[in-house]
Amino acid sequence: MKIGVLVVAYEASATLESVLNRIPDEFRTRLHTILVCDDASTDDTFQVGMRVKQLRPDLPLEVIRRPVNLGYGGNQKAGYRWMIDHGLDVVMLLHGDGQYAPEFLPDMVEPIVEGRADVVFGSRMLERGAALRGGMPKYKYVGNKILTFLQNRIAVVHLSEWHSGYRAYSVDSLARVGFELNADYYDFDTQIILQMISSNQRIVEIPIPTFYGDELSRVNGIRYGWRILKHTLRWRRSR
Repeated sequence: MKIGVLVVAYEASATLESVLNRIPDEFRTRLHTILVCDDASTDDTFQVGMRVKQLRPDLPLEVIRRPVNLGYGGNQKAGYRWMIDHGLDVVMLLHGDGQYAPEFLPDMVEPIVEGRADVVFGSRMLERGAALRGGMPKYKYVGNKILTFLQNRIAVVHLSEWHSGYRAYSVDSLARVGFELNADYYDFDTQIILQMISSNQRIVEIPIPTFYGDELSRVNGIRYGWRILKHTLRWRRSR
């Protein structure tokens, strides 16, 4: 299988190099492409990516800088389209800010490689209390649990978390849904879950650690929660 990693990065100059260097050495030989997509950052994110490409020829890096900011969802859409057009089989989503552990990339891809899943979500909620121990603020933990409970009830599924950005998709599963019609904002992540449910893709969750450092949250929590609930209710009505 041609396995790719899509690294979405915005204002990530302080963390991107560390994230790329933490990809396990024994796993990098299995990777076809690591696509770093700098979403028109105002800092040196792109230059950091290019420097790592020069210093680490063992990493199959492609570094792209968007001429205009596409948004979190828009950056994903363009990245997934790149992966489809370049004939990859699996793509894993990794954030350039270090919030998700690159060390878990082998665990994320394995259910797809083994033929047990079409989609894999890394969940911070599968192990009880792990998210709080990892530094997730209590208000975010409570909000995550409430939104996940409501979305599970509306969509009639049993996911432990809808709001993790650590994901792996078979490229075939992406090609089966209209992900390019989704929002450019953070609600893209909920919309693509709903699309995968609608198209009967096999979804597997695995536990991942929680890391909260000094990264700046760019999500308006109230706006985000309201938007994703509207998307989920609209999806339910359409079903």
